[in-house]
Amino acid sequence: MDIVIKLSQFLLSLSLLIILHELGHFIPAKLFKTRVEKFYLFFDVKYSLLKKKIGETEYGIGWLPLGGYVKISGMIDESMDKEQMALPPQPWEFRSKPAWQRLIIMLGGVTVNFILAFIIYIGMAFVYGDTYINNSDLKDGIWVTNPAIEKAGIQTGDKIIAVNGKKMDHYDDIAKNLYMANEVTIERNKEEKTIKFPINIINKISNSGVKHSLVEMRIPFIVSGFEKDSPNATNLKTSDIITHFDGAPLNYADEAVARFKNHEGKTVPITIKRGNEIIQTTLKFNNKSKSGVAYPQRIPYSNIEKLSLYKVNRQKFGFFESFPIGIDMGINGLIDYGTQLKKIFNPKTEAYKEVGGFAAIFNVFPDSWSWEAFWSITALLSIMLGVMNLLPIPALDGGHVMFLLYEIISGKKPSDKFLENAQMVGFVLLIALLLFANGNDIYKAIVK
Repeated sequence: MDIVIKLSQFLLSLSLLIILHELGHFIPAKLFKTRVEKFYLFFDVKYSLLKKKIGETEYGIGWLPLGGYVKISGMIDESMDKEQMALPPQPWEFRSKPAWQRLIIMLGGVTVNFILAFIIYIGMAFVYGDTYINNSDLKDGIWVTNPAIEKAGIQTGDKIIAVNGKKMDHYDDIAKNLYMANEVTIERNKEEKTIKFPINIINKISNSGVKHSLVEMRIPFIVSGFEKDSPNATNLKTSDIITHFDGAPLNYADEAVARFKNHEGKTVPITIKRGNEIIQTTLKFNNKSKSGVAYPQRIPYSNIEKLSLYKVNRQKFGFFESFPIGIDMGINGLIDYGTQLKKIFNPKTEAYKEVGGFAAIFNVFPDSWSWEAFWSITALLSIMLGVMNLLPIPALDGGHVMFLLYEIISGKKPSDKFLENAQMVGFVLLIALLLFANGNDIYKAIVK
């Protein structure tokens, strides 16, 4: 059932982005009286799952979910329709339109992607508001849960002050910024210091073997379950909080790793909090110093509030207030993705090894349905799709825009033969990138 929910979110998001992107080309093409022969969600290689011709345009759904397209008459695109291009230009064809109209048609897709992202962020600000914990409230610092971050120099108990010079006001901002960190300013033992991260930190995080977690809030040792044959399943219950171990306070779960060592075969007195009760009991260890008691690294904000661990701030925004908030979220998304691309194109960072394909996108979606997560991921993917399509690679929108700008500036239009060859080179590059990204997914699935 989990995979069905993930797949449903993945396909819905992908379909929405593709249809709206292609609509961005379709609408200006129609406005400028340019014939659109096909409008397809997914690719219809050899055959289509569904198709219907309305007027001069065939609308359909292909079987290959690698994207979508609009086929515009008189345009050198992925269809490579040389027969049409060999005929004299017709008034309804793309090639017959002024350069400025062709430029608007080509920029329509990415324009819609960026507008969509901002609209989603504005809507999320209005509907969900902002829920956060002030970084300053983490009096005893953070819990380092990824060994790559620890090796880089961050320790459990450190207070993260800034990442790459940007102050971390909210706890939620820390993890996503650490992933792209060059330097981190921390406070340790009331002393502030700056730690330089290795240039290939992204690759080190990926190779750490720990997924989806870099640092967490420090939380108490809350019993979340028991391993098979645990000697403590009879005297402890889930949701019990171990507050003292061997007579000394156990404030945080991360302290248990060191405190539980070297107790092979021993029975140690502990104090637990069960609801409003304080209970004295024991914790038994087997011959490998294992208690068989599981505890979480992360708990929902609702539980954090219930246990009064940290103050959870909830801020609601009015309709007009949501616009600057959403726009700011969109701008930050663009800046963050631009930073990622810079790292990917810098071989020293080894970030190119983490480039993922469809499997990576699929795995971003949660196992349980969450509209908030769905819209947040869709907005980010819309930004990614817009930026990627603007890359000056022939066969992408950015490649067409590059040649159109050359035409507008120089007054000379590249020959159809040149455009056909450029389109073919771009298509080969895209296939290579697609194989590389999805090959990375396969490699990670097999090796990692």
